[in-house]
Amino acid sequence: MVTAEVTDHAPKAFDPRDYKEWVRRYDTLDSASLEQLRREAASMANGPLVSVVMPTYNANLDWLGQAIKSVREQLYPRWELCIADDASTDPEVRPFLEQWMAEDPRIKVTFRDTNGHISAATNSALALASGDWITFLDHDDVLPAHALLYMVKAIVRHPNARMLYSDEDKLDENGKRYDPYFKTDWNPDLFYSHNLVTHLAFYRGDLMREVGGLREAYAGAQDYDLVLRVIEKVKADQIVHVPFILYHWRAHAGSTATADLNIKPYAMLAGERALNDHYKRMGINARAQFIGHGYRARHRLPKPAPKVSIIIPTRNAVDLVRTCVESIRDKSTYKNYEILLMDNGSDDPEALAYFAEQAQTPNFRVIRDDSPFSYSAINNLGASQATGDVLCFLNNDIEVISHDWLEELVSQACRPGIGAVGAKLLYPNTTIQHAGVVLGIGGWAGHAHKGFSLYAHGYVGRASLASNFSAVTGACMAVQKKHFDQAGGFDEVNLKVACNDVDLCLRFAEMGLRNLFTPHALLFHHESATRGYEDTPEKKARFQKEVDYMWKRWPAMMARDPAYSPNLSLDHEDFGLAWPPRVRHGEPA
Repeated sequence: MVTAEVTDHAPKAFDPRDYKEWVRRYDTLDSASLEQLRREAASMANGPLVSVVMPTYNANLDWLGQAIKSVREQLYPRWELCIADDASTDPEVRPFLEQWMAEDPRIKVTFRDTNGHISAATNSALALASGDWITFLDHDDVLPAHALLYMVKAIVRHPNARMLYSDEDKLDENGKRYDPYFKTDWNPDLFYSHNLVTHLAFYRGDLMREVGGLREAYAGAQDYDLVLRVIEKVKADQIVHVPFILYHWRAHAGSTATADLNIKPYAMLAGERALNDHYKRMGINARAQFIGHGYRARHRLPKPAPKVSIIIPTRNAVDLVRTCVESIRDKSTYKNYEILLMDNGSDDPEALAYFAEQAQTPNFRVIRDDSPFSYSAINNLGASQATGDVLCFLNNDIEVISHDWLEELVSQACRPGIGAVGAKLLYPNTTIQHAGVVLGIGGWAGHAHKGFSLYAHGYVGRASLASNFSAVTGACMAVQKKHFDQAGGFDEVNLKVACNDVDLCLRFAEMGLRNLFTPHALLFHHESATRGYEDTPEKKARFQKEVDYMWKRWPAMMARDPAYSPNLSLDHEDFGLAWPPRVRHGEPA
């Protein structure tokens, strides 16, 4: 339990995982807020027309009524609801829909003569749509009253937008909200791992006409296929994330929200097919595979496979270095590599003897540098001496686990648009040490899912699916040498010891590159086994100076990590709820 000061006279002790309490405090609009939003909506009488598209078939009429009512109660007035009944056999459906249509001229209904299933029915509803923007609502789901208004406000703020998406949660059969998905900003590699967009999604009407609606061949993943085709037509900066819960999925027996993917994987297999067809259309040399809780994209290595320069800084620590080097040699199936051991003033006779011995072996060099320790400088020196097209920075306390770790890192690093690639690192007890870096945690940055089990999927699968993070740790980082050189390497002036890996990743992002975490390269990390922790007054002062520099150099990114949600905690690394969230109703997102 956590004790917190609150202004609403709620109990001071609360469970930080209590989503119901979080909703009560931060996602429930009071009468004053609603009135303010009504005034905003009234001022947008000439705003874009939004077509809400809804296919239906033999619906639970109570839930269908709630879905329709949720549209009618939208604060934003310029909408039309386009419903296609897919030849329902329930005789009560037609008069039910006709009554709604008679009550509100904004509701359009078409009754199909034959049952064509979800894609055909959706396309029939789309044919009724005349809006500037198109969105979709399942016949048993619900929109909060401010949903369309918030999306239109985002359109006004981002006039270049062509696609928008919001956060979402689920409703149980009693109407209780649970299982929120607080999303990242546009995250292509997370989207390739699972459908990040889903609901609530807005598409420009001309864009929807260009891509041509839904396709029956991808039944079960027709929405995933749609977004895959949409992103082929838009630029990344035309995709906008609205970080509020604007869609409630109804979870019930048979719904997608409660589907057991292991029992009924047909939808996920259709998604696999949609991904692979997208890769073919885009000329991406990869193959998607359904892995039980999402997808893994296996990117093919360039031919010939590029040479990798593995750069390992050390001072003495012969046992760690021996474990590291031998694990690389014994376990790696990728063979085109060299090892550059960066000896930072070692004086242990056993270490010096081992280093000299290794220097006599093929593709192994020892580069001596007796300067005062600077992580940035010694790695930059190694990079300057490297002969590989790909650099792999590796701490001396790393131990390889997966045989194909280099294949995975290199195949990802060689993709167009990719900057740094980070691996999944484990403590010796097999809990997670690193699965991506989240900016802002603890006032600086933290490792995603730190302390979770190796086998945990993590929040929305992010501990076990490839996705983009703003940064990855330099303890095991692969990057093309040309990108490293263009970025200017690690910052030797301002960030000699700490924060330099994150800073480098942010400079890659500034260059237009995406940083990526892959869970499919697996290694042990005996963290800080040689240098220790920042535990002396001098180390703490130096570390704080480097953190201060990061906030000065990257204020926007440090305050709002686009690869993380402002609704999730910066106090812990477990993707828990933020108390309070860093976006609030009534404020620009």
